[in-house]
Amino acid sequence: MTTLSHLDEHGSARMVDVTSKSTTVRQACAEAIIHMSEQAYRAAIMGTGPKGDVLATARIAGIMAIKRTSDLIPLCHPLAIGNATVEFEPLPEQSALRILATVKTNGPTGVEMEALTGASIAALTVYDMIKAVDKSSEIGPVRLLTKSGGKSGAYSIPQTHTQRVSSGFRESPVHGLKKTREPSNRPLVPAQAKAGAGRQAFRTFMTTHHLRASQWAKDANVPVAHIYGFLTGKTHTIAPEILLKLADVIGVHPKELLGSEE
Repeated sequence: MTTLSHLDEHGSARMVDVTSKSTTVRQACAEAIIHMSEQAYRAAIMGTGPKGDVLATARIAGIMAIKRTSDLIPLCHPLAIGNATVEFEPLPEQSALRILATVKTNGPTGVEMEALTGASIAALTVYDMIKAVDKSSEIGPVRLLTKSGGKSGAYSIPQTHTQRVSSGFRESPVHGLKKTREPSNRPLVPAQAKAGAGRQAFRTFMTTHHLRASQWAKDANVPVAHIYGFLTGKTHTIAPEILLKLADVIGVHPKELLGSEE
């Protein structure tokens, strides 16, 4: 049987003594997903929520929570956080946001709880920012994706658990299955298929290169609405001059942003 490190020999809760542990680089990444109505989703993505910029506020809240985790979780150790990021991945087919909190430190204990706390608080902040539009928004799952460093070594979420949420539906405790988008049986015409492939390639490029839409747009001196509009399907393309600026600021060819066939 696995011994719980937070319990002493009498079964009482305790803070784990980490004074003898080696100081190593430790990192963790956690995710939280929040589902909402299409109206609330658009407000969150476009920064037009009743309380203002949803994602900017949630990002700051998540980072603040990461830094204050030991004040929220009783047995967590105060840590010197070396780096903390909170990123958002739009999931337009589900009217949802995937929140990724990544934490890094050089210390004697891991930062899994910091990552989980950051993702959770960021999701709760999104809810607070859009609840005037949709009070039925749902948060979950919240889970650890990866961790590295320390005696226990690296961890990645098992492959069987990596499927996020079922496409097109989400659970509702009152109404059962709630449809978030009416599926279409019509085949995509070539232009639509090409736009969809380009959008997915663009989203993958952002995720792979850890690009944050707001900062990327700022660096390229373009309105962030061009990025969010394309990611959410509100627009089918990104204007060539905007694409050129986005590519130029990170030193790649514009075709790389949309896939080799674009």
